[in-house]
Amino acid sequence: MTAVPKAEPEANDRRSLHERIAADLRDDIMSGELPPGANLPSTAQLRTRFDASNATVQKALQLLKDERLVVGRAGAAVTVREHRQRTIRPTVSLTSAAAGQPYPWLTEAAEHGTDARIALLDVTETTTPADIRTALGLPDDGTAVLRCQLVLIDDEPAELVKSYYPLDIARGTPLMEHRRIKGGTPTLLRQLGHTPHHCVDRVSARVPTQEQFEALHLPGSLPVLRTLRVVYAADDRPIEATSMVKAGHLYELQYEFAPE
Repeated sequence: MTAVPKAEPEANDRRSLHERIAADLRDDIMSGELPPGANLPSTAQLRTRFDASNATVQKALQLLKDERLVVGRAGAAVTVREHRQRTIRPTVSLTSAAAGQPYPWLTEAAEHGTDARIALLDVTETTTPADIRTALGLPDDGTAVLRCQLVLIDDEPAELVKSYYPLDIARGTPLMEHRRIKGGTPTLLRQLGHTPHHCVDRVSARVPTQEQFEALHLPGSLPVLRTLRVVYAADDRPIEATSMVKAGHLYELQYEFAPE
C-alpha cells in the first residue's frame, strides 16, 4: 500500500511578510530595545534578518511611519520617535483638583513636556450600551446622560471618552451642560454629595469601531485599548460608567498596588 505523503502544516501566522516584519520591529520599539531617537537597522540588515525583498522591508517601515512610531525619508535613516509610547496612570483621573487648579492629569501631562487638552464633543440624554446599562443598574430601555470627549496630546487624538451618569444625579447640574467642568467630574460629584469612593476597571483589547477609527485617526487595523470604568460611592451605588478608548500601539496603562 502506497503511503500518502503528509501535507505541509499551514503557517499559523497568515499575515503578509511586511506586516510580520512591522510587528517584530514594533515590539522592539515598545519594549525599549530600540529606544527613542535610535536608528532602526538599515534596509540591508532588515532584508537579511527577515529574508525579505527591499520592497517588502519598505512596506513594513511605512506601516511604522503611518503609526507615528518612527520617522524618516527615502534614502535616510529611519528613527524611533521621541514619544514612541506614553504611559497613562488611570488613577490620576479620579483625583479632584484644588480650587482654581486644572484637572490633575492635565497637570501631569504638562510635567512630561506635553500639551494636553480636552475637546467636548457632545452632551446628551441617550439610551446606553448593554455593558453601561448593567454597570449603572439601568433597565433595558434606561437612559443616562452622556458626556463624550476627545483627549488630545500635542494636538494628536489620544483617547475617546464616553462618560454616562444616572439621570437623578445629572439632571439640573453642570453634567448636562455643554461646557467643560472645572476641576473635572470627580470634583463636581463631590460637590453634589456623590463622593467617588472606589472604582473598578475592566481593560480589553478590541478591534476599533468605525467611530473610534475616525476619532483617533488610527492608521490601520491595530487594536485599541478599551477601559470600562465604573465609579462607586461609599454605599456601593454606581455613580458613573465610562468607556475610555486609546490606540493600543501608542499607550500603556500603569496601575500601582500596595500589598494588603
